Amino acid sequence: MPVNITSIRTSSNGVWEGDNPLNSAFPLLIIQTTLILIVSRFLALLFKPLRQPKVIAEIVGGIVLGPSVLGRSETYMNKMFPTWSTPILETVASIGLLFFLFLVGLELDLNSVRRSGSRAFSIAAAGISLPFICGFGIAVVFRKVVAGADKAGYGQLFVFMGVALSITAFPVLARILSELKLLTTRVGETAMAAAAFNDVVAWILLALAIALAGDGGNTHKSPIISLWVLLCGVAFVVFMIFAVQPIMRWVAGKCPSEQDVLDEVYICLTLGGVLVSGFITDLIGIHSIFGAFVFGLMIPKDGYFATRLTERIEDFVTSLLLPLYFASSGLKTNVASIKGGPSWGLLVLVITTACAGKVIGTTLAAMICRIPARESLTLGVLMNTKGLVELIVLNIGKEKQVLNDEMFAILVLMALVTTFITTPIVMAIHNPTRGIIQGTKRKLQPDQSTMEGSSRPGGATAKGEQLRILACAHGPGNVPALINLIELTRSATDSQLRLYIMHLVELTERTSSIIMVQRIRRNGLPFFPRKELPAGVHDSIAGAFRTYTQLCRVKVRQVTTVSPLPTMHEDICHVAEEKGVAMIILPFHKRWRVNEGGEATAENAGDGWRGVNQKVMRHAPCSVAVLVDRGLWNSEKVVSGRQSVCVVFFGGPDDREAAELGGRMAQHPAVKVTVIRFVEMGLKQDNDCLHTSPEKCTESSHTFSVATMNRREEKASDDMAVAELRRRWEGTVQFTEKVVGNIVEDVLEIGRSGRYQLVMVGKGRFPSTVVGGLVDRQADHAELGPVGDILTSNGGVVSSVLVVHQHDVAHSEEAPASNVVDHVCNQV
Repeated sequence: MPVNITSIRTSSNGVWEGDNPLNSAFPLLIIQTTLILIVSRFLALLFKPLRQPKVIAEIVGGIVLGPSVLGRSETYMNKMFPTWSTPILETVASIGLLFFLFLVGLELDLNSVRRSGSRAFSIAAAGISLPFICGFGIAVVFRKVVAGADKAGYGQLFVFMGVALSITAFPVLARILSELKLLTTRVGETAMAAAAFNDVVAWILLALAIALAGDGGNTHKSPIISLWVLLCGVAFVVFMIFAVQPIMRWVAGKCPSEQDVLDEVYICLTLGGVLVSGFITDLIGIHSIFGAFVFGLMIPKDGYFATRLTERIEDFVTSLLLPLYFASSGLKTNVASIKGGPSWGLLVLVITTACAGKVIGTTLAAMICRIPARESLTLGVLMNTKGLVELIVLNIGKEKQVLNDEMFAILVLMALVTTFITTPIVMAIHNPTRGIIQGTKRKLQPDQSTMEGSSRPGGATAKGEQLRILACAHGPGNVPALINLIELTRSATDSQLRLYIMHLVELTERTSSIIMVQRIRRNGLPFFPRKELPAGVHDSIAGAFRTYTQLCRVKVRQVTTVSPLPTMHEDICHVAEEKGVAMIILPFHKRWRVNEGGEATAENAGDGWRGVNQKVMRHAPCSVAVLVDRGLWNSEKVVSGRQSVCVVFFGGPDDREAAELGGRMAQHPAVKVTVIRFVEMGLKQDNDCLHTSPEKCTESSHTFSVATMNRREEKASDDMAVAELRRRWEGTVQFTEKVVGNIVEDVLEIGRSGRYQLVMVGKGRFPSTVVGGLVDRQADHAELGPVGDILTSNGGVVSSVLVVHQHDVAHSEEAPASNVVDHVCNQV
């Protein structure tokens, strides 16, 4: 039944007045938006185990809501998506698309594209040219097979098909690379550079296609009109470069890094510029998204302005408005319009041609550039990613009447299939763990068989042997404490130290994460560029690393990982395995900052980072140490004066590893090491043990090794480790034995005394009887073990704390435990 759209009201009078809210524009828009978000988020959860980007779920969600699935019910379509509501939904969705293309422009750094080198340029050029030519052949087949395909002119259809087959979705590719842990590898960096160049060329070709298309139905349009559209488009770009770009550079300069919040005037000016740019290109005859994209390119990428501007608008745009665009696209996609064997055969032909053109063109170009065959093929598959950019091109083609319903449905399914198969194919042909050297030293402490009957220091501290350490940092705030800790381990006489600094960057669905990736790739630094840091922080970082690179015995290598927090531990463990490190040092998720009055305030990076530490401790191929920074090592004091370190020793493998690290620190001339060994009063059974009780597992439960161990042998190993330290460092390390009284108060007295800059403890996965008595104590940070949790969770502790977790396959399985029991364990 026809509806007069002028009679549609914006809002209803409510059900008590007898009004149906679904007959009013705004209430219906709310219901439509809610339905779209629910369906797309639900599908995203389903596709997450398959490592598919969120855009796949949003496109499929739109198709499900459209005439292909739910839309087969006329009652549903008339109630939820009536014809009169389509212009309203598409208008709101177009606003989201406009600002999304502005964010895409913010992601692309033209300077980075220009500096990508001839290799990325050649790969991108080949990856565009061959599928673009293949698009001509597909256009010819479309005109012969699909009814009504010949209504558009040859030129319009040829160019649109060429763009549709040759495009690479830069934002989607970045998320796929992150999921596959390839973002900062050679393959990932080449793919990102080539995709950035591809993106720029694709938007230029799309502008050309729009200029040629006109309204699509007018096949006899004068070529002069298309020429005028192109000339005006070129004039618009020139105006943006020479007039608007200097203005935006001035605006960015008015927003210094020290300013946490952008001035509202500059935000309004920028958002207004997006709208005006979109209007001008629409007035010219090019789609409004082209103007928004070009305006985004004009924003300077080397300061805080772009990042903070993105953070202000991206959640609203990408989480709310953009899914509406995909849903409106799905409402136009009717899979049922693909009828008969020839049409389905054409779908297979389009998918095959699109994949073959992109993969073959990119792979051959990469091999010519002397990239190994496996990596070249991986690049070809990655560059075949389509996704949302492809959907934008297809929607414009349908809007300009270049594509009819059947052609549109075929090309949408092609985009879905090519993007969906990217992740599994890349996982099958490219394994970044190939070539890792196995059998590297996993811990600092030497094996017992090595220590017995030998005067050799052993372990990673043997003379002439190189100690490799991987130190991780969330940001500049972690650097001073990490540098201080590493400096303590630098031997002045014996083994060399090779240090790997790994900057951990969280990758989210936010556009600002991709901007960060671009900056890291451009600068090659593990930390933020100079212009993005307060002067004092940058100077302390730069000064610390200059000092370290000048020390002949310290080799510093910088590594960066950009990954979602749930899978970041995989990157850390992979680098540790690849580099053959003996220990990973992680910053605790909480950090204390000491103000001028001497008061310490805690800063919490979030439970996500705590989860990263917990997973690394479970899966690391080497020993792990978690550094709790209490603020004594602040940004103004990197390493100065004599440092005092205390090793708290109760016994067990973790404590022995901490003692071994303490012995290495004793080699430093500016470090004084004290080992306090706690012994129990009276006679205890040497073979008491802990019962593991998985049913008692809670978030705050301490976990211990489930391995059966002989306490007599463990005590003998403890005695041997302490004796070895005494022999090697007699007169250098101060040894003290202390009878355990109240273990909590004894440990807190050490941390609160202020005599030590650093207190080192083992995690205690196979604890002594006295530490085992702390099993039932409520833990705030169970991953630090009983003693580490005491020093971290209680107030008044001023010393920084290092909790050491020794790598040992026999102890890798852990479970919560009951209290100490007085019966004999099985002997091993």
